[in-house]
Amino acid sequence: MATATTLLFPWKDAYSVNIGVVDSQHKVLVNLINELHQAMMAGTGKEQLGRILSNLIKYTQGHFNAEEGILLSHQYPNFVDHKAEHDRFTQTILDFQDKFQRNEIGLSIELMDFLKDWLVRHIMGVDKKYVPHLNARGVH
Repeated sequence: MATATTLLFPWKDAYSVNIGVVDSQHKVLVNLINELHQAMMAGTGKEQLGRILSNLIKYTQGHFNAEEGILLSHQYPNFVDHKAEHDRFTQTILDFQDKFQRNEIGLSIELMDFLKDWLVRHIMGVDKKYVPHLNARGVH
């Protein structure tokens, strides 16, 4: 693992939603984005990049399912909008993966910035909205 100064996306305490399982999953997503970025910067072959991208997508989908399960089980009032945000991101990244696999586009710093910026905006703007609702129901 590279040092924190070489990471595209170092974890910050400000990203914490103070819900253990969600924070743990968010940290894995951050690490996967960093792994993909480091492989891209190292000039890793397409197969390796494709594997890392696939892992990122699979983990993201699993995280979204887990988070949505928590929100549903605690009757989060903005669930539909939250899920729609997940669905839009999933479709965007699946479209990218399809184009990457067909050699229509390659990995770029723009993609890395998109992944990082989307996750930060999602955590800070969308996920943080459910924290008071879940904390009030004893979810930590």
